[in-house]
Amino acid sequence: MKPRILISTNTERFDRNANRAYATVGLEYAQAVLKTGGLPFFVGNVSPSFAQAYIEQADGLLLSGGVDVDPALFGENPHPELGFVDESRDQLEQALYKAAKQKGIPVLGICRGIQSLNVFEGGTLHQHVPAVTGSMQHSQHNLDGSLFHEIKLEPSSMLAKAYGKISIRTDSYHHQAVNKVGNNLKAVGWANDGIIEAVEGTGNSFVLGVQWHPEMSFVRYPEQIAPFEVFMEAVKKAGTRVRELSI
Repeated sequence: MKPRILISTNTERFDRNANRAYATVGLEYAQAVLKTGGLPFFVGNVSPSFAQAYIEQADGLLLSGGVDVDPALFGENPHPELGFVDESRDQLEQALYKAAKQKGIPVLGICRGIQSLNVFEGGTLHQHVPAVTGSMQHSQHNLDGSLFHEIKLEPSSMLAKAYGKISIRTDSYHHQAVNKVGNNLKAVGWANDGIIEAVEGTGNSFVLGVQWHPEMSFVRYPEQIAPFEVFMEAVKKAGTRVRELSI
């Protein structure tokens, strides 16, 4: 049986006849999970009381990209350039993250996902990167996943080993970023302006967060599948441990 990867989603409303909320997420996340041997399934932003039940069905958790994280979660007032926030998504993802760590299943955070897991671990965010002195452009205009800027990786990190090098180029679609790194995390990737681009967990559970969108780039740039590959390796190892403990 393929490992089951739970992917979080956005809540959106479209100008249609029905006044209805839709759960949306880029199809590329599912394609990258399938490419690396997993089976994706999705959760809309339902009550966090259901988080435990969803995680019981999952072998790994993928926190996807989306709207801004509410600064109230890290004790700050809204920046003038803060974008849309989604309280229900923040609440559900926090509950999912807690349940995933308790179960011991791996977590991968992408774009908003790295920001969310950092906040859930007690860290803070730059609410608007252009306001950071010396920062370069991090929200590229090419919308096709083209590689945009360089990132330096910590040589001993999982990501450096997965990519096979310590300098990579990635796409870039964000205006928020990790500021103070949260508990049980360490920074392992930086843009040339010093903005943190990747974090890894320091505890027993596998946690990986990347600020770029590898799911948008891996078809054209095959090395960009690396974050999904290292995540899926961890998922399979964690699944083996769970089966051994249940025997």
